[in-house]
Amino acid sequence: MKFRDKWVATMRTITILMVFAFLTAACQSAYADKRTDDALYDLVKQRLASDRDAKGGGIQVDVLDGVVTLSGKVPEAKEKTAAERVTRKTKGVKAVVNKLEVETLPPRNQR
Repeated sequence: MKFRDKWVATMRTITILMVFAFLTAACQSAYADKRTDDALYDLVKQRLASDRDAKGGGIQVDVLDGVVTLSGKVPEAKEKTAAERVTRKTKGVKAVVNKLEVETLPPRNQR
């Protein structure tokens, strides 16, 4: 086998290995993003539940690509604000979409 033939075979092998490595990395990245969203969901739920101002037991949390969406109803505006603050401070959160609604209670004479 001539030098040129060996060189071509080596370059072909290197190219195939690089393509394989790239495809493997791309697949792992997609899997890692999902795993990261799951971990972020757990962390946000834990932090909301442990915060005395947010009282996050009834808050729905959804995470997609590091963007956290909060939804549901809270009794007071300060809980809505606290939930957003706690979520924003959580490491790994890229953005927060706060769809929390403050429950409005009927007037005392109608209860």
